[in-house]
Amino acid sequence: LKEAEHTTFDVDLCVYIKADDIGKEPFKVSHSNFKNLYWSAPQFVAHASVTGCNIIPGDLFGSGTISGTDPGSFGSMLELSWRGQKPIQIKEGVERKFLKDGDEVIMTGHAKTAEGVRIGFGNCSGKILPAKLQEF
Repeated sequence: LKEAEHTTFDVDLCVYIKADDIGKEPFKVSHSNFKNLYWSAPQFVAHASVTGCNIIPGDLFGSGTISGTDPGSFGSMLELSWRGQKPIQIKEGVERKFLKDGDEVIMTGHAKTAEGVRIGFGNCSGKILPAKLQEF
C-alpha cells in the first residue's frame, strides 16, 4: 500500500524498569514515539488482509518494537545495550544488559490533542519471574 503521506499517531511512549537494586523510583530506559513506526495503520491492515486474514471490527494489531533514531529511544533491551556489549548504567554499581528475575517493566503512553489536552493510556506492567523447573 503506497500512501501519499506517511500517517501515524503521535503517541509518546516510555519504558521503565523497577527493581529492588534500582531503588524506590523506576528508571526510564527508553523514550520513543508511535510515529516512529516504519509501517502505518493502513499498511498493517493491507498486509494482514492480503494474506487472507479475516479482519473484523475490534481486532487488535501489535506493532512490535517501536524504536526511535537515538540510543535513548531504542525499543528493546537488545538494542539499548547493543546486544549486551554496552550495559545501561542505572546508578552507581547497578547496570543492565538484559532484564533479570525480579525486574518489573512499566510501559506508559499518552497523546495530546491539537489543543494540548493529554489523553493517557494508563500503565502496562509485568514482572520477570524466575524460570519454573519442571520435572519429567
